[in-house]
Amino acid sequence: MAHLEEIIKKPLITEKTSELGDLANRFGFIVDLKANKYQIKNAVEKLYDVKVLNVKTAIMPGKMKRVGRSVSKTSKTKKAFVQLAEGQKIEFFKGV
Repeated sequence: MAHLEEIIKKPLITEKTSELGDLANRFGFIVDLKANKYQIKNAVEKLYDVKVLNVKTAIMPGKMKRVGRSVSKTSKTKKAFVQLAEGQKIEFFKGV
């Protein structure tokens, strides 16, 4: 896992995470299942040029999906919630 773009797949943009960003300076990301907290911290610091204080991760289990008669399961994902230092912010939508 040498590439930073492989560790952080995409930002997690929901109402809850945007509220966390405003109140507690926490931001969410969908990350690779094999990435650990140190790799996530380094990737966020290098990609967004911020200081990370804390990283919390959660593995979300896959859900059962039904299409007609067939039943399948989605793959599990890993979320990372990153707390930034005071006064720092990540702008996902610049100029909007």
